[in-house]
Amino acid sequence: MLRYGDSGPEVEKLQRLLAGQGLYGGKFHGKFDWRVERALSEFQYDHGIDDEEWGVYGPVTRKALEG
Repeated sequence: MLRYGDSGPEVEKLQRLLAGQGLYGGKFHGKFDWRVERALSEFQYDHGIDDEEWGVYGPVTRKALEG
């Protein structure tokens, strides 16, 4: 699970995945900030993921984004 305020290489990977979807245009700095949260929420909305809290990177969202 990744959420706002987290940081590290997993967050940077998430930033890159979201950028690959055209949803994130910020720096790849490994900080889960508002830009990452907004991009992730948009991805979840676009893919009908509503069984996880929007803006939180859990297993369902991870499978949809990485799968």
